[in-house]
Order: sequence, then C-alpha cells, then structure tokens
Amino acid sequence: MTTNKVTKAVFPVAGLGTRFLPATKSIPKEIMTLVDRPLIQYAIDEARAAGIKEFIFVTSRGKSALEDYFDNAPELEAALKKPGKEHLLDVLESTNMESGAIAYVRQHKALGLGHAVWCARRLIGDEPFAVMLPDDVIAAEKPCLQQMVEAYEQTGGNMVAAMEVPPEKASAYGVLSVAEDMGSIVKVNGMVEKPKENPPSNLAVIGRYILTPQVLNNLNRKKEGAGGEIQLTDAIAEEIDDSGKVYGFRFRGQRYDCGSKAGFLQATVAFGLARPELREEFSGYLHDMMALEKAAQ
Repeated sequence: MTTNKVTKAVFPVAGLGTRFLPATKSIPKEIMTLVDRPLIQYAIDEARAAGIKEFIFVTSRGKSALEDYFDNAPELEAALKKPGKEHLLDVLESTNMESGAIAYVRQHKALGLGHAVWCARRLIGDEPFAVMLPDDVIAAEKPCLQQMVEAYEQTGGNMVAAMEVPPEKASAYGVLSVAEDMGSIVKVNGMVEKPKENPPSNLAVIGRYILTPQVLNNLNRKKEGAGGEIQLTDAIAEEIDDSGKVYGFRFRGQRYDCGSKAGFLQATVAFGLARPELREEFSGYLHDMMALEKAAQ
C-alpha cells in the first residue's frame, strides 16, 4: 500500500521533571546525561535514523538550555580546533542541527500529553507525524522508530509502540485491547489509559507513536480523560471506531524508563556496559561492588 512518508516528529518536553529535583531546578530533565549524551540526543538520533527531517519541540518556561544545546558553539569549536582535537569536533558536530530544522512551541499549562501534541498542530499540518517521549530510551540494534516506520509502510493508519508488562503494572500505562495478533503488529480494537482494574491485556503503550492528522482533530475537542488531563491515548482510541486503523507494534529492543530514578540508573549501567571503551573498567567495578555486598550479608 502507498503511505505518506513520516518526516515530522513532535517531542513533548514541557514537563518540570519534579522526580529529579533538585537537579531539575536549574536544568531541563531532557538534557540530563546518560553516560555522555543527554536524553534528548538519544531521541533525536533515533528520529534521524527513521528519516525524520523536521523536529518540533513542545516546551515550557525555563527550557532555554534545551534550545541552546542544539545550537552551534563557536567558542568551544575554536578552542578544540586550536589543539587539533578533531574527534571531539566530530562529537560536537553530531549535536548541531541545521537552521530551521527545529521549531519550538510553548505549552503554557500542563494539561496532559494530548494537549502537548495539540499545541504543535499548526506545524504538523495535514500529514502523518511521529511523537517521541525522550523519557523512554530504547536500546535496539535497529532504532525503534525506524522499525515502526517500516511497519507503518505496510499498514498506514495509526501505530503505537507496545511492550508486554506484568499484569499488576498495567495500571501505570495505556493498555491495548487486541483484535488480531499478527506477531510484531497487532490490530487494536480498544485502548484504556491507566486501567484501575481488569486491563484488557498486558500489552502497554510506550513513548513512540506514528499518527494521522485526524488525531489532532480529535484533540481539538479537548476532552478530559484519566487524571483530568487531555490524554493522547483517548484521541487515538477514537480512530478505532472512525477508521478501524489503529495498530500496536511490538518493537525489538529494551526500553528504559528514564523518567524514574531507578530506570535512569538501570539505563546508565546498560549503556555504560555497551560502550567498548568503558566496559572492562565499569564491569570490574560492578563485580567488586556485588562481591562486597554479598560479603556484608
């Protein structure tokens, strides 16, 4: 089937990051560093690998450091050029964005993820778009959004990344009701945001989406959902009845919830051990720490 290419991505980054206070008193959570790259860099790199060309950040007051991160740094570049530190110049180059590639819109009130996406409606226009939550960092041989774009080319419609979670944890997620299980792709006949009891499955939605412009029209109604917020899940669920084309995608990879302290620490260990230049020293340290803990018991 023929589908329009997905070239725009929305990054909702307006949150206050209160779970990481006091660090987030002065810096946006999205530029907190995982090994040696901020969370937002992982999301941007994943989007680039999927063919995204236009990046839309939904921000809020106090996020200027996030905007500065993707700008050129002439003084730093000059300081690195003088001693010939070319490898560090290459690292810097990967963080720069072309003029006009990133656009910023403000979410003035914290009214939910659906509202954040709705704030970007004029920049999205009448074409499919991705939504990426930087809190969800995914380690995968092929980047998660790239996997989804390839699957979307087969299905069209709306697609959400999904993973299986223990039933007792389903209440923390949007959960899919599955009409047809086709392996990596499932056809969805219902979505419930944070079910308090009897979740329809253990297949949970995580922070990667490919959506049609019709979802923005659904968000226009600003209907409140779970927690009194405007839920993106609810706007997507409306498309089940309207078009019947909502799919879940079981991605291949490991997701880390870097919106929580425990998840951030788990990701730090996993990504640190994945780095060849760090692995030997870091794994030795972790081994020694575990040995000390066992000896103390």
